[in-house]
Amino acid sequence: MQSVTMKMLCRILILAMMSLSFQTASAGIIATDQAAAVASAQTDRALVLAALNRGDIRNQLQAQGVDPADARERVAALSDQELRKLAGTIEIAPAGADATFLAIVLGGVLVWYLFYRR
Repeated sequence: MQSVTMKMLCRILILAMMSLSFQTASAGIIATDQAAAVASAQTDRALVLAALNRGDIRNQLQAQGVDPADARERVAALSDQELRKLAGTIEIAPAGADATFLAIVLGGVLVWYLFYRR
């Protein structure tokens, strides 16, 4: 009786294995520019996420009503092209405050030089 049960079980397992769809793996060669684009996208994403982790940017986001976690999710959903544009904007943005403070200081030095230096 065990022999008949084992044969039947084996036949069922063989049919189950044969009915499964087997997927084949294929490997291909990728071009250098495709590999560089992937690496560039990862670098850009890391740059934008690092900027979002800064305290001053986090405070500005919260002041404007944006949750920093939501901002990170939005960055994760960006396409590579949008991410490249945003990372480029971050890289060329001026560091520190705007030039208003510098203009006021230079104006003060100029007034001091013209009126009190003589």
